[in-house]
Amino acid sequence: MKRALVIAFGVAIGAALPSAAAEDLVQIYRDAVANDPTLASARATWEATQEVLPQARANLLPAVTLQGNANRQNFYERLHNTDPGFSFSTKFPQYNYTVSATQPLFRKQNLVAYDQAKQTVSQSDYTLASTQEDLIVRVAQAYFDVLLAQFTIELTDSQKAAVSENLAQAKRNFEVGTATITDTNDAQAKYDQIVAQELSVQNDLDNKIAALRAIIGRQPKELKRFAGSRYEPQLPTPNSLDAWVEMGLRDNLQVRIAQSNFDIAQLEVDRQRAGHYPTLDLVASFNQAYQGASASVSITAPAAFDSRLGVVGVQLNVPLYLGGSIDSRVRQAVSNLEGTRQNLEAARRSAQLSTQTAFTGVTSGFATIKALEQALVSAQVSYDSTKVGLEVGVRTNLDVLNQQQQVYQTRFNLAQAYYNFLLSGLRLKQAVGTLTEADLEQINRSLSG
Repeated sequence: MKRALVIAFGVAIGAALPSAAAEDLVQIYRDAVANDPTLASARATWEATQEVLPQARANLLPAVTLQGNANRQNFYERLHNTDPGFSFSTKFPQYNYTVSATQPLFRKQNLVAYDQAKQTVSQSDYTLASTQEDLIVRVAQAYFDVLLAQFTIELTDSQKAAVSENLAQAKRNFEVGTATITDTNDAQAKYDQIVAQELSVQNDLDNKIAALRAIIGRQPKELKRFAGSRYEPQLPTPNSLDAWVEMGLRDNLQVRIAQSNFDIAQLEVDRQRAGHYPTLDLVASFNQAYQGASASVSITAPAAFDSRLGVVGVQLNVPLYLGGSIDSRVRQAVSNLEGTRQNLEAARRSAQLSTQTAFTGVTSGFATIKALEQALVSAQVSYDSTKVGLEVGVRTNLDVLNQQQQVYQTRFNLAQAYYNFLLSGLRLKQAVGTLTEADLEQINRSLSG
C-alpha cells in the first residue's frame, strides 16, 4: 500500500512542486472574497438590512416637528361714494411657528414590527453566511477543476509520447520482419486518437480557467498542486450519517433562513390583527404667532398682537370600521404564513438530502480512493508484464497499447477521486452550516506543496 500511495500521488495528482510564485487555494479564495460580485452584492444587501432595526425602533420613539411661516399682508381700499374720494391702505407682517411632539404610548403594530425587524436582521446574518459558504465551495470546485484539467493535459502529453515511442518501435520491428503491419496500424490509430484529444483537453482547460477568472476577477497565476506525502484521506467525524443529518436539520443555513421567514410571517399575522386595536399617544404642541400693523390714515387699523399657545394631552384612536381591509390583510398574512411553513419543511428535506449526499460522497470517496490506489498498482504491474510479453512474443502491440491506456485512465480516475473527496468534505460541512475559511486552510496545510 505504501507503494500505491507513492504512485497515486506521484503520477495521479502531480508530485513536482510548483514555483514559489504559484498561488494556493487560500490565496485564490481571499481574492474571490475581495472581488466576487455575488458576495459583494450579498454584503451590500446585509448592510442595507441592518437599517431595518433603527427604522422600526424609530416608530417607538418620540417624533418632533417644527412648522413655521412668515408673510406680509398689503391691503388697499378706495371709497367712491364720498366727495372727494377717500382711500386708505394698511400693511402688516405675520409670523408664527408650531412645535409638535408625539410619543406613542400604545401601538401594538409598531411593537410587533420592531420584533419583525430584529428577526429580519438575524436572518440577514444567515443569508450572508450562506453566500460565504457557497463561495468557498465555488472557489474549491473551480480550483480543483483547473488542476484536473492541467493534469489531463499532462496525461495526454505523456501518453502521446509513450504511444509515439511505441509506434516508432512497431515500425522498426515491421521493417526487420519481427512484427506485422497490424501492430504498426494499431499504434498509428492510437497515436492519431491522442492527437485528436489534445485540442479538446486544451479547450477544457481554457474553460476551467475562465470559470475561475469569473470568480476572482483576474487571470489566475500558476496554481499550486498537491503533494501526496502530506495527505491521507480521513473518514468524517463522527462517522455516523444520523449524527450529521441531525446537525443538518438543526444548523443548515437555508433551514435557519426558512425558519426566520416562518417566524417573521407569524409576527406579520399578529401585526395585521393589531389593526383592530386602539392606539394611544402622548401629544404636545407649542405655537407662537406675531402680527404687526401700520396704516396710511388715522383710522382703526388691525392691532398688533403676540400670542403663545401650549397644549399637552393624550390622543386615543379607535378603529371602528375600515371597510373590512384589516380582516382581509389578516387572511392574507395567514395564507403567507402557511406558505412559509411549507418552505421551511422543504428546506429541512433539502438539508437532509444534501447532508446525506455529501456524507455518502465522503465515505464512498474514501473507499474509491483506496480501491483506485490499488487498481493503479495493479494496472502498472499488468502494463509492465504486457511489455515483457510483447518482447517474448506472447502479447501483441495492441495489448500493450490497451494496457497503457488503462494505466493512464486509472491515474485520471484517482486524481478525480481525490478532488471529489475533498469537495464532498466541504459540502458536508456546508450542509450542516459549519463551513469556514479555516477548512480551506486545513486543505492547504495538508496538501499544498
